[in-house]
Amino acid sequence: MTETSRSDEPDPTTAERRRGGLWRDRNFLTFWGGQSLAQFGSQITELALPVLAVLVLGATEWEVGVLNAAGVAAFLVIGLPAGAWIDRMRKRHVMIAADAVRIVALATIPVLWAIGVLQVWHLVVIALVIGVATVFFDVSYQSVVPSLVRGTAIPEANGKLEATHQLAGIAGPALGGWLVGVLTAPFAVLATAGTYVASLLALLFTRDDEVVAPRHEHEPIVRAIGVGVRWVFANPYLRRIVGTTAVSNFFSVITYTMLPIFLLRELGLSPAGMGVVFSFGAVGGLLGAVATPHIVRWLGEARAIPISSIGFSVAGLFLPAAALVPEIAFVVLVVQSAVGMFTVLVYNIVQVSFRQRITPKPLLGRMNASIRFFVWGVMPIGALLAGVLGTAYGAVVTMWIGAIGGMLSILFVVIGPFWALRELPGVTAEGEATAEALIKD
Repeated sequence: MTETSRSDEPDPTTAERRRGGLWRDRNFLTFWGGQSLAQFGSQITELALPVLAVLVLGATEWEVGVLNAAGVAAFLVIGLPAGAWIDRMRKRHVMIAADAVRIVALATIPVLWAIGVLQVWHLVVIALVIGVATVFFDVSYQSVVPSLVRGTAIPEANGKLEATHQLAGIAGPALGGWLVGVLTAPFAVLATAGTYVASLLALLFTRDDEVVAPRHEHEPIVRAIGVGVRWVFANPYLRRIVGTTAVSNFFSVITYTMLPIFLLRELGLSPAGMGVVFSFGAVGGLLGAVATPHIVRWLGEARAIPISSIGFSVAGLFLPAAALVPEIAFVVLVVQSAVGMFTVLVYNIVQVSFRQRITPKPLLGRMNASIRFFVWGVMPIGALLAGVLGTAYGAVVTMWIGAIGGMLSILFVVIGPFWALRELPGVTAEGEATAEALIKD
């Protein structure tokens, strides 16, 4: 079987890294810096695009649903084959190409606006293109970390990446709201394009130790997809994590598809106010990323998963509840956003680190793509359903449906083996044998 961990390799800088961790790893710092800027920029666009659709172009509930669905449709359509394709390529190179596509796509928005032809359907097409690029980028992003750092440093790397993602989210939405006011929404997205340029340059200067299998060793694409799916569902812990994440994403996208209409039209918040709500969510996420190692030591890795899932599912109920107390709605939204993102980050860091740790490198792309297919593939369906429900019953009722349905997601991990363990299983001889059998079968 091909190598599965960098920890098997001699590393002359081990002592240095033990003293400073990844802070002394220049290669990782280059990668981390570029991705931090890109995450910062993406927060701006996440605010600018819905503002552009709702306030500038006057999008209806159905159009907002279609726009949201377009952004994640690629995970449903090409999510599975993307993982198999990515495992045949250098993942860092895939990320570079994806960044280039996203830069060009975003740059078309202000051009179309400047010549006076921008419409909602243009945003839908651009969202589709960016969504395809994001599928390749995100699957590669989640799979490239073990090629950049040693196996024992993977949780630290994921924690740093998630922490800076949330740190960028603190200032990003607030800055996005300011940029929308100063530059207008169509031109605010240029800030994101600029950060993607920084990401692309950082990736060019990053080095990895990934070795791609020769072309003659490539297996048929259908079989490669099947290997990734079987690997995920052969593991009882991964099966339950996928179940919780998929159901949670389906119902949460119903809620969050209506969120711009709820905030901007129902509650009358300004783009800046909407940005502040998102920023407080990022504060909670940052605290969650920082606190995760301590929570894991206190509760145990395994128990942190069901406990954090209970936290974010209960927090979701308070989002539509803000409509019941309009006089303090802003405070409720800020607290809900912070608590919700805190628990989501704990859940994500623990489960992503677990699945990266137990999966051999040749299967990383397919594993992540398989999981993304199931947990993100439900999102365009949920977004379209949100558009239908929003048109028929309004934004607030639709958000209640999403919040209550999200409570069902916790059943997979709350009723299961996680409570009986403190630590999740690591790489076992049985697991390695299963991976080798899947690869050679």
